[in-house]
Amino acid sequence: MRPLKISLVLASGLLLSTLAQAHPKLLSSTPAEGADGASPEKIELHFSENLMTQFSGARLVMTEMPGMAHSPMPMKAKVSAGSDPKTMLVTPLAPLPAGTYQVEWRAVSSDTHPITGNVTFKVK
Repeated sequence: MRPLKISLVLASGLLLSTLAQAHPKLLSSTPAEGADGASPEKIELHFSENLMTQFSGARLVMTEMPGMAHSPMPMKAKVSAGSDPKTMLVTPLAPLPAGTYQVEWRAVSSDTHPITGNVTFKVK
């Protein structure tokens, strides 16, 4: 019976250490990755875990447009928490002109390890 107890204790420890190292993952976004449509009023990023808003954030940049000489070009936007603690909102301060955009995000959850990524979409 003793080897069984040792195995259970080791398995429990492994499970707890795995849970403690969980990181937030981007589950979805609106607009979605690769979307092509009208200028969004807001961009929603939905993560797998609650975000620590004081350490999380995003930046909106225009990466391409016809005749664009300098890229990427930062766009003015407000970043805030959504009503769901797993959601980050990026609200452009003006309608986005036609072009390609990228939201560069940084998400931090209770494990305090920053995870970064990006979402690209086009505005017609």
